[in-house]
Amino acid sequence: MRRDFTRRQMIALSGATLYAGVAEANSLAPTHSMEGRAFASHWRVTAPSDVPLEPHRAAIDRILAKVDAQMSPWRQDSDVSRFNRTADACRVSGETAFVTRAALKIARESGGRFDPTVGPLVSQWGFGRITGVSGAWTALATDGDQLRKDISGLTIDLCGIAKGRALDLVDSYFMEAGLRDVLIDLGGELKSRGQHPSGRAWHVAVEDPRIGALSPVAGLRLPSGFSVATSGLRAQSYSLGDHIYSHIIDPHRARPVAGGAVSVSVLAPDAMIADGWATALVAAADQGPDVARQNGLSALFLFAMDTGLSATTTGDFDRHML
Repeated sequence: MRRDFTRRQMIALSGATLYAGVAEANSLAPTHSMEGRAFASHWRVTAPSDVPLEPHRAAIDRILAKVDAQMSPWRQDSDVSRFNRTADACRVSGETAFVTRAALKIARESGGRFDPTVGPLVSQWGFGRITGVSGAWTALATDGDQLRKDISGLTIDLCGIAKGRALDLVDSYFMEAGLRDVLIDLGGELKSRGQHPSGRAWHVAVEDPRIGALSPVAGLRLPSGFSVATSGLRAQSYSLGDHIYSHIIDPHRARPVAGGAVSVSVLAPDAMIADGWATALVAAADQGPDVARQNGLSALFLFAMDTGLSATTTGDFDRHML
């Protein structure tokens, strides 16, 4: 489905639906939030005001620190960095192997638009630190808790999917702790459980992807047990002359993605899957909606037009929009 967002509609949305945690704080049914820092970004948990959150802070910090220690390319002692230094194979944690298998599955299903070996290209364009061979994800394999490369110097980068896995792990922790009504925000990726204390679904918003825009562009009823991840050209981009260069690399062209959607949001039960596919669909440029439909994905594509923003939805994403 395609729709255009007029200025009037955007103003109406910005007045009715704010970002996770902000809208909830202004509701007649009270909520409260706890927040912290992780992955050079933020995390926030929102729950009904009578649910204690602070006792869970240490556990959340441990979960996020463990994922960082396993999959960060910025740490020399992480699984990812150790594998990138090895010539052929390396034993890693079960979590790193699990996320790598998921990354390779999305790479296959997306026709290589999601490429876990893209790290050196990301660095080449000024957004990362991984060096080595890139563009050969088919030469990667997992065998239990071992990662193997068939090309010497090949490297892996899980930044496009690891944050989603961390969000799933925090959600699992809250489920085991008995918290049934909670909204988790990890760097703008969101996952909900239960419902808002007013009896409705948790409401979240998709930000306007245009640089300098301050208001959200779309509201979303986030079903219980679902996640939404957004990837776009607004974050971590730089301008040079008349061009804006994004941190999202088109693996097929070996350069920052150009054309297509300026933002893609994917709705899925697993945050890890939503995270990886959001990156893949932005990298797919003009073919993004077709790739989403081929893989049965619920997604929102935002395109920048001279007159504003145009939106295309796939799957049942439109059904959950406010």
